[in-house]
Amino acid sequence: MPRRHFDPAPEALPRLLPIFPLPGALLLPGGKLPLNVFEPRYLAMIDDALRTHRMIGMITPLPDEVREEEAPHRPVADTYVIGCAGRLVGFNETDDGRYVVSLAGLSRFRVVEEVASTRGYRQVATDWTGFEADLEAYPEDAPSILDRDRLIVLLKQFFQNHNMSAEWDAFREATEETLITVLSMSCPFSVPEKQALLEAATLAKRAETLMTMLEFAVADPAGLVGAVGRGVA
Repeated sequence: MPRRHFDPAPEALPRLLPIFPLPGALLLPGGKLPLNVFEPRYLAMIDDALRTHRMIGMITPLPDEVREEEAPHRPVADTYVIGCAGRLVGFNETDDGRYVVSLAGLSRFRVVEEVASTRGYRQVATDWTGFEADLEAYPEDAPSILDRDRLIVLLKQFFQNHNMSAEWDAFREATEETLITVLSMSCPFSVPEKQALLEAATLAKRAETLMTMLEFAVADPAGLVGAVGRGVA
């Protein structure tokens, strides 16, 4: 069954998708991402999405060192190949000409090629193959995939190192899917680490990757070598 009543079926996902390359932002299936939109091209993108399928693709620009090394082999030279589509579920206008919107993460997609746009924003042809499970609600009776006690121990040290605070009771009460998704999206990991979380094949793999990243971050608070740098992805 779909996560939410208005979520599209896999066959209704669009072939062409506008993309919003945003450094440091991560959207995952089942997550929520607020956006403050003010550039004219992205205002036009929101207008067009609201008139059609209400979806935009969040995708991460490549770090410079990766861009220089791998760009010739990518369908889009300056972004990662895999992003996540979100559906516009909240929308407000401001008096100073901005849109404040909320995206609900739907499904990951793979960029096939970039397609010319006449409205200033970018759009790509998409391949949704292999991500069908992203649209499905995580089973409530699924076996546990998370050592919650170990996670909270790691998070307390990680948050202390980053001067962050948390409501620990909420962490104990949240579902495993919500906890993994919120932490993956909100923790201050590097760009390659966030991309590794996005590309994790399953929720269980994402949980494993998240725990490994936290373990490396706590063991190496100076961040000299991240989890992805040690071959964990």
